[in-house]
Amino acid sequence: MYNNGLCLPQTVSVPMSLYKSKQGKYFDGYAGKLFFTGPDMRAWAGLFNPPDSRVNLYISAWAATSLYSDFRIQIWFNPVLPGSPYLSDRVSTTNFTLKPQPQPKVQLLYASNVNGKPEGGMEAFSFRGGPQNTIYVQENGKFIFPPGGSFALVLAHPEDPDARAEGRVAFGWYEEPVRKR
Repeated sequence: MYNNGLCLPQTVSVPMSLYKSKQGKYFDGYAGKLFFTGPDMRAWAGLFNPPDSRVNLYISAWAATSLYSDFRIQIWFNPVLPGSPYLSDRVSTTNFTLKPQPQPKVQLLYASNVNGKPEGGMEAFSFRGGPQNTIYVQENGKFIFPPGGSFALVLAHPEDPDARAEGRVAFGWYEEPVRKR
């Protein structure tokens, strides 16, 4: 672009997720077959930043789906969650051109058919969805968790505790080294 014969620099806007992906700092993860059938039963999936990770966790996006029934999603910051969690093996970098492949420090954990509610932390907000419905939220990195912090989605039924329930949860996130102050 020229102005009075001068060549002016152009500004290009790049989404943060693309920028972080090109750096090898963006990851996707998935927790499927989350069952929450029966009175007071829940399932959950979350991103947990280990205390020794030396990275900050930035939540970019998340999605939750219920396959068979109405459901409620609670978003929790830094909770202690009930049940015995599993480590998801469905976590990946989003930039496959880098060698070696970047590995996340943050862990995606999940649990099904747990009895009990989250403790501690903070329930930030909740959503309701129907069967065969996916709720997708683009957070754009606005939730940031230091080492030891976590972001979790808890799935439950809004009314019918005996309904057949199976859900799926996916996350997109990026990691940045903790800066010393």
